[in-house]
Amino acid sequence: MDRRFRVVLAGAIGNLLEWYDFGLYGLLAPVLASEFFPGHNRIASLLAVYGGFAGGFAMRPIGAVFLGRLGDRVGRRFVLVVSVLLMGLSTVAVGLLPGYRAIGIGAPVLLILTRLFQGFSVGGEFVGSVTYLVETAPLARRGLAGSVANWGATAGMLLGAGAATVATSPAIPRYFDVSAWRVPFLLGGVMASAAYLLRRGLPEIPGSPSEAGRKSPLRQAIREQPGALTATLLFTSGYGIINYITMVFLPTFAHSFGRIAEHVALRINTAGQALALVLVPVAGWVSDRWLSRRTIIAAACLGEAVVAWRAFSVAGGPGASGLWFAQLSFALLLALVMGTGPAMLAEQFHVGYRVSAHAVAFNLGIGIVGGTAPLVAVALIKTTSNPMAPAGYLIFAALLSLAGILALRDRSRLPLD
Repeated sequence: MDRRFRVVLAGAIGNLLEWYDFGLYGLLAPVLASEFFPGHNRIASLLAVYGGFAGGFAMRPIGAVFLGRLGDRVGRRFVLVVSVLLMGLSTVAVGLLPGYRAIGIGAPVLLILTRLFQGFSVGGEFVGSVTYLVETAPLARRGLAGSVANWGATAGMLLGAGAATVATSPAIPRYFDVSAWRVPFLLGGVMASAAYLLRRGLPEIPGSPSEAGRKSPLRQAIREQPGALTATLLFTSGYGIINYITMVFLPTFAHSFGRIAEHVALRINTAGQALALVLVPVAGWVSDRWLSRRTIIAAACLGEAVVAWRAFSVAGGPGASGLWFAQLSFALLLALVMGTGPAMLAEQFHVGYRVSAHAVAFNLGIGIVGGTAPLVAVALIKTTSNPMAPAGYLIFAALLSLAGILALRDRSRLPLD
């Protein structure tokens, strides 16, 4: 296999597994709610499931500190191998867990613990693969190379959406319906095995780790680049909310509050993921040749703020046409950020602490702020008794992300430090 192709494939497949699992969990929230948190209050059950979703993301910064340090001190390849093995184990575990009717309160406890372990294991996955891809790419292809990680993530979300659609389809025979949701999680083990085989033979990047990496990488980043860390955190926080409100929560919103059939909402979500899959590498390529990465991201964030209210208004209305408009609009705008953001952020930090700095800022934003977005969205609806509350939250997120990206230096055409 060609070396460059193997690097690209190895970088994509780990993120495919990561986001397949997280997307699957979010999209199957109504099914998991009835399986692990049965109750008569629909919103309370959804809050419990999304609490597990958020808990997994809350562990990501902890994993980022641990795995990011290994990436800077031991090497990028080592972290890529370790993270994919841990992710595979936790994904399969969800598919094997007994439900509430089998073991009672132990079922939701085990589910939450599994999500926490999974969140820890992915703390260094995305950033580790982005760093490897960007550092091994020519200067004129860094945007395209970085987009591969999010292309894999989008493919994972697409597979997750497709698997969730099949698992909740009315065509599933009744005798199989009770356990159909488990099959997609078990298939994650197959992906993990393939990722491990690809990654174990990757060469280490020459000169990595550096002398700086023998110190405390994160402490050095805080001392030397506090402004870049703060701006990155602002950007990733807004980006995380945008991602999980528009691509994970929106189908549940349309089903629960717009009364659109669950399998129809998931089918539309799958179409949105497919659109993003096509546009992500295109955005990365454009950022290498024509527009700067910061310009593309800023325009996308502004677009999110402009369409958010209208999109949620029609998605919560009768019929599926409104959801089609909302989901495809959000997918197009998000793809612009996903295609250019990885290289943009990797370019901000010095090689000696690049993984640690990027991983912690990214996972705090995506994990703590973005990972709680579906939970916050449901809580806002319950507190305000207004189903349009998530639209206001989305507008806030878009403006926050815009402020963060404008505060960062654009290094699209500059060598890496």
